[in-house]
This record gives sequence, structure tokens and C-alpha cells, in this order.
Amino acid sequence: MSVSILETGLTYLPGIGPKRAELLQKELGLKTWGDLLYYFPYKHIDRSRLYRTSELASDMPFVQICGRFVSFEQMGEGRKKRLIGHFTDGYGWVDCVWFNSQQYILKTVKLHVDYILFGRPSVFNGRINLNHPDVDAADTLMLSKMSMQPYYQTTEKMKKAGLNSHTLEKFTSTLLRQIQPASISETLPHKILSRLGMVSLDEALRSAHYPTTSHELTQANYRLKFEELFYVQLSVLRYARLRQGTIRGHLFSRVGEYFNGFYSNNLPFQLTSAQKRVIREMHADMKSGRQMNRLVQGDVGSGKTMVALMTMLIALDNGFQTCIMAPTEILAEQHLATFRKMLGDMPVRVELLTGMVKGKRRKMVLDGLQTGEVQILVGTHAVIEDNVQFSNLGLVVIDEQHRFGVVQRAKLWEKNITPPHILVMTATPIPRTLAMTLYGDLDVSVIDELPPGRKPIQTMHMYDNTPEKLYHGINVQIQEGRQVYMVYPLVKESEKLDLKNVEAAYVHLQKVFPQYRISMVHGQMKPADKESEMQRFISGETQILVATTVIEVGVNVPNASVMVIQNAERFGLAQLHQLRGRVGRGASQSYCILVTKYDLSKDTRRRIDIMTETNDGFEIAEADLRFRGPGDLEGTQQSGIAFDLKLANLARDGQIVQLARDMASEVLDADPMLSAPENQIMVERMRYLKRDEMDWSNIS
Repeated sequence: MSVSILETGLTYLPGIGPKRAELLQKELGLKTWGDLLYYFPYKHIDRSRLYRTSELASDMPFVQICGRFVSFEQMGEGRKKRLIGHFTDGYGWVDCVWFNSQQYILKTVKLHVDYILFGRPSVFNGRINLNHPDVDAADTLMLSKMSMQPYYQTTEKMKKAGLNSHTLEKFTSTLLRQIQPASISETLPHKILSRLGMVSLDEALRSAHYPTTSHELTQANYRLKFEELFYVQLSVLRYARLRQGTIRGHLFSRVGEYFNGFYSNNLPFQLTSAQKRVIREMHADMKSGRQMNRLVQGDVGSGKTMVALMTMLIALDNGFQTCIMAPTEILAEQHLATFRKMLGDMPVRVELLTGMVKGKRRKMVLDGLQTGEVQILVGTHAVIEDNVQFSNLGLVVIDEQHRFGVVQRAKLWEKNITPPHILVMTATPIPRTLAMTLYGDLDVSVIDELPPGRKPIQTMHMYDNTPEKLYHGINVQIQEGRQVYMVYPLVKESEKLDLKNVEAAYVHLQKVFPQYRISMVHGQMKPADKESEMQRFISGETQILVATTVIEVGVNVPNASVMVIQNAERFGLAQLHQLRGRVGRGASQSYCILVTKYDLSKDTRRRIDIMTETNDGFEIAEADLRFRGPGDLEGTQQSGIAFDLKLANLARDGQIVQLARDMASEVLDADPMLSAPENQIMVERMRYLKRDEMDWSNIS
């Protein structure tokens, strides 16, 4: 690609002065001709067809009609003042309404002259309306050449400054006239283009903005989406292969008394075949001589913690220390308690390191790590601080943490001369396309089996206008000796209000259930108070726990059989699934009640329906990706690769993701270092894409 012309500043494009250029950069991040060229329309509308007024209906999208204005009248006062133009094409009547630009319309639009109107029809008082339609003189508009008109996303600030979709379209049209086809160099090898039957980059870019047919638009999108995904996959796979080829790992050849002793004497239940398979996969990595870099996915309750502990014991058998990093202090503390309980009287020293561990206690832990006396360290982000030095770190487990990308994982490698093995665990099942992209440098193991005897959780939907029914069900469960979670949303924007809601709910429930003891937990409490309340619930001293989403991950109370999620419409699918996984840990039938307001949007209702229809975490993850898109999922910006997808959608373009990965794999199989002359085009493109990549080392 010719860098020179596409890196030209926007002020050099006719129609864009310094002020407009500044606004385009501030609002949309557009600085150069190339940025504008790659700012694609979000939709196209066919403007080649004319409708008759008699055909119009309120449920139609944008339409065009040709006719004349016969009169104008102004109605209303102040803000409600509006201009109404009465328009006819001889087949019927349309009222055109303007709240803004009224004087401009009156000055420029003439009566009894042919115009073409373009807008979205609606109905008011039984008459068809067009609000703020585009008005063009019929003799200046060549409909046959207009075809598919592009529409671009803009912001409120831009609209106020007169930069709407139409203006952006004019800029893009001017740009494409300025750029000669020869100026847009190819970014994919000819071999790939011909094999996949793809159009050239120049043709794809022009058709993405101004297609003449829907087929042309499809071809352009296919080419551009493939290219985006191909370079993501090429970066990920190249990185993974370089790591595998150059980074040696500790050799864990021995399975000794720590592992075998635990297996024989301390194992509280029989491992599932899936758990055994995943442990074998990890041991194969760790005795291969290369560094393990593995992602273990398992639905809530599938026994990932047990798998992690047993893998850590293999490290101890080979004379190495291990650590596990959790995203929250509560989860870190729970891991500590779980490990100590499982290990019982085994001679294994397990310590905790979080922001709350200070003074003498902290010094004791740090000293123990340096001497090697601390064998297992449980902690939060504090683990990767520079002053945390291990004697011989062999394995790092990262639990429930999507924020750790390629480069951040690399920070852990520095904790030993030979980098430790890395195990990343998640209870949020990741859709295949996202895992391929986001965690493409990791080998993947899946624990796809729940421990025997677990009953599937029954999920029900209730409206908030029938609380008596809900309270009756809760009472029945507590009478049977069970415990109940009552979870309320906590959203940053309205944290204070939400907190009041939680506290008000706590007071209200004390009145509803005076016969029961109730605990309350939220993020604003002092850690000691929070821990105390959690322990009261875990021990069974309290029957109901009123909480925010601080209990989302990790808390394990086998006796809790009911999860009530208030305002469930405010949660994403993945979060609802995580919360639901807090129950169903014992042998009793468990229930998840999703309480919502009655008036729900179509998408929200579908989300709630999915939760009631399935317990399959992978199915839910796929649906979550479809609803939210990858941009909203934690981790997309932390992957350590160029991941700025402008057209491709990981939820909808799974086949193209797979194709891109297969092609990238093929290229690297044939030329691992991309040193062949025909592959220089790809090296240059990757270099160009990474030019703005952030300094990942600043993220922890």
C-alpha cells in the first residue's frame, strides 16, 4: 500500500478545514486519508427506486417519492414550532415536517416545482409524514447512478457542527476521486486472492463505500473481513510458534509423593474423566521440555480448582514453587482456604499475598518465597510486582482473568531464568471464534463434564410485581434447611443509588423474614466486615445473603440452593450464568430466579429466555457474543495483538475466522519466518498494522 498518499492529513482533502479535521479526529479518531477510507458505512440504502405516495406505510424503511409542494404552513409555538409542507405526486398526499432549518426550507424550496424527497415514513393523525426529508430538485438527481447510498455513524457533537452522514459521504466520494487505483497497493499475496476468488483491495474499498449491487457489497465485505481476520490470526500463530520454538520450559518429569499422596489420601471425590484428561494434557506439556501455555475452560462447578491444585502438586514434586493469581481478594482468600482444607496435614506451605497483606506478615511471605519455604502462593495482581521474588517458580495459574493478554503473561516469565509454565483458567466458556482470536497463542483444554450427582439448576423468570410468590418459594426452601442468595446489580454509573437499593432491600427483607437471620455484602464494606458476613453465611449462621455481584466468582456454599437475581435485565448473559453457578454445588435441587420489570425490550427478553432454556455455558457464551459483540467483552483490547476490527464480527463471521486461521497456518507451515520474497507483502502489512500498538508493559 502506498503509505505516502494514504497518510496525507485530512486538511488536504477539499471541504475539510482545520476545525472539521480536529472534530473528525476527536470524535472518530480519523486523522488521515487512509483513516477515512477505512471508516466504513454501517448500512446502504437503495436509492434507485421511486415509490408512489399511495404505496407508503409507517413500517417501511427509507423511501423516495417524486412530486411537488403545493403549500407550506407553520404551526405551534416555541420548541413545538414546526414547518409543514404539503406534497403530492398525483397519487396521494404526504406531510413533510421540519422542526429545524425552517427559514432555509422556505427560502430555497419552491412551490409547484418537481422535487425528489428521501426519508423514513411515519403516520400522524392518519396522514403519512416525512420528518426532515432530503429534498433534491428532480432534474439534478440521476437515480439510475445513485443505487446503494452509504450511511455513516456520527456523533451528536458532529451533527451540531453540520457533520452528518451525508457530509461524510461527500468527503469519502471526494477522497475516492482523488485516489488513483494505482495508489492503493495490494496487501494480500496474489496466491491467496486467486485461490479464494477475492477482488483486489482497490475494488473492495471502493465497493464497500459505493457498491452498485448487493452482490458487489458482499464480495467487498468478504475480502475486507478476511484480511482483518487473517492478519490477526497470522500475528497470533506466528507469536505462538516463535514462543514454542525458542522458549524452553522446566522439565516436570516426576510425579511423586505430593501428587500421589494427595490422590490416595486427600481426594474428597472421584475425578471425572474430563478432569483426568486435562491433567494428562498438562503433564504432557510440562514434561515435553517446552513451556506450557494452556487455557483450561470449564463451566461453573466443573472442578477446575481441583485440576489446578493437582497440577501444582506435580510442580512441587519436581522441586518448584507455584502461584495462583485470582481477580479479587475474596476469591484469593477462598482459594487459600480451599487449598489448605484439601491439603489437610500434608507438609505444604501455602501463603496469601494481596494488597491487604501488609507489614510483618507481608515481609514473612516475601522472605519465604525467596528462600523457597513458601511452596504455593495465592494472590491477586500483587504477585507480579517487581519486589515479589521467588526461589524457583515453576508454574503460574491465572484464574478467572480475561485481562491478562499475551504481554502481561510474559511479565510472569521474568520471575525465573527459565520461564514458568502458564495455566490460564476460566469458568466463562469462550466461543470458539473468540478463543481462536483472543487466546490464539494458548493450547486449549476443556473440562466438559460435571461431577456425578449434580442436578441441573432450574432457572425461572418472574416479574417484580409478584413479590409474594417469590417470598413464598424462598420460605419453603429455608424451611427445608437451605440458604438463599439475593443479588442486586451494582453499576458504576449509579453506584451510590444501587448501594442504597441493596441496603434498602436488606432492611425490607428483615421485615419480610423476621424469623431468619440475614447477611449483607457489597464492595464498599471494609474487607474484614465483608469477610465476617461471608463467613456467617458459609457457616450457615445466616439463611439469606443480600449481595451485589462481589459474590459472582468463586464463593462456594454447597447448602445454598436458591439464587435470586433482582433487576436481571441489567446483567449480561455471561454474568447471569456466573451468578447462577454459585448454587447447584450440593446434591439438592437448586433454583435460579431471574426477577425483571414487566416491560422488556425484545433483546432483553431473548436474553432472559436463553437463560431459562439452557445451562450450557458454551451456548450462552455464543449468544452473549452475538448480543454484545467482541468489543464489549473483557480482553479484546488486552490480547497483545492488533485487534481493531472495523468490519469483521466474531459472532457472525465464524467461518471467515476459521478460513483466515487455516490460511495463516498454511502460510507459516511453508515459511515459518516469512522470509520468502512473495511473503514480504505480509511482513510489511503486519508492521503497518502494529504502528499504533500501545505499550503493553504499562498494564498490570
